[in-house]
Amino acid sequence: MEKVLLMTIIKCVGVYILAIFLTKSVGRKLISQMNFFDFIMGVSMGSIVAYAVVDKQFGAISAITALILFCILTIVTGYLSMKSLKIRKIINSEPINLVENGKIIEKNMKKNKLTINELMMKLREKNMFHLADVEFAIMETDGELSVLPKADKKPLTPYNMKVNVTSSGIDKDIIIDGIIIDENLKNIGLDKEWLKSELNKKNIKEISEVFYAGVDNTQKLYISKKNINKE
Repeated sequence: MEKVLLMTIIKCVGVYILAIFLTKSVGRKLISQMNFFDFIMGVSMGSIVAYAVVDKQFGAISAITALILFCILTIVTGYLSMKSLKIRKIINSEPINLVENGKIIEKNMKKNKLTINELMMKLREKNMFHLADVEFAIMETDGELSVLPKADKKPLTPYNMKVNVTSSGIDKDIIIDGIIIDENLKNIGLDKEWLKSELNKKNIKEISEVFYAGVDNTQKLYISKKNINKE
């Protein structure tokens, strides 16, 4: 039994280290976006790792040992990454520029195993439909793409226009499924009379007609009525 546990531990550590380097060689795209081929690849790698680690004769004990050890290795790896910049670079690499001043950096595209079509799709997901509008596009360590538009392509904000705005804050739930949340209503300094008055303005006579209602910091009421089918 001791031999089985020792062999499981040795195989777990070896396979874990190997999996880290193989995953890095596959590229970050697998993390952020999987197509059918990538899904098959990920499932296959997991199955192969399990087959390599778990002992066939003592399957249950070996599997439990491997699961616990993988969790411990993950925690230790995360801690070492947090404490050491060198280890962080080895495990997570660094953010990589894919676009600079509207021009694609081909060598970095190859390094990340990313095609032009995939890059353009990721840019469109960030509402960037023209490559010339992109100042920087950076592939982060988690596989996500961060995009900085060129200065003249950034949307105008109240700050740019020197307009003072008031934050609406986060909505407070005051009605959920036809039931008033008295505590929340009290916390924002309002009462049921105010609520009924606001509902009347929207031609809502009964609280039971409201599926959801929330109030922001400016005391603006948002209402979603129940879908009641009437014959």
